[in-house]
Amino acid sequence: MKLILPLVEALTILLQLATTASSQTGTIAGTATAKGMRTSAGIVVSLQATGLTTNPPAQAVTMDQKEMQFLPHVLAVVKGTTVKFLNSDPVPHNVFSPEGKYNLGTWPTGEAREYRFDKAGVYTQLCRVHPEMEAFVVVLETPYFATTDAGGHFEIQGVAPGKYKLVAWSEKLKSTEHEVTVEGGKTSNVDLTLTR
Repeated sequence: MKLILPLVEALTILLQLATTASSQTGTIAGTATAKGMRTSAGIVVSLQATGLTTNPPAQAVTMDQKEMQFLPHVLAVVKGTTVKFLNSDPVPHNVFSPEGKYNLGTWPTGEAREYRFDKAGVYTQLCRVHPEMEAFVVVLETPYFATTDAGGHFEIQGVAPGKYKLVAWSEKLKSTEHEVTVEGGKTSNVDLTLTR
């Protein structure tokens, strides 16, 4: 019984600290509208500031090749992330990128190749076997980002309070930038319009 009580007290303290920490962060939410486009999906919205640090995930993030397309069409990751390119189609596929200057070769159904993105930027993903296939890997130097859904909605949670440059990137439209301030325990709403 003596051991259980200190354990319960320790768990209570940890829960209080986690609750306090989450109330000290803020959220940026809103809608990014792709003017003149059929959908507002796939816009990458990120918060940038000096001194931000990122930690790439321990496991690879997957971009699938399925039904003769890359899924997702736009994949946002932090610098240092390894992306696994899986082939789920019944035909061989290839992955190469003009910006990254890499060609991962061609492989059959069920196999995958990996590539680690160590430099920030936008990398077009193409398939030499099927030239109509195209996707984008957007590599960021910020832990705060989101990709819009079909309605253009986005939400970035757990943001440390402060001033940021909000950057919205789209494959076919001009990028846009806005200054935003994040307050602890609050949600700031931002609506953006991207144009040609």
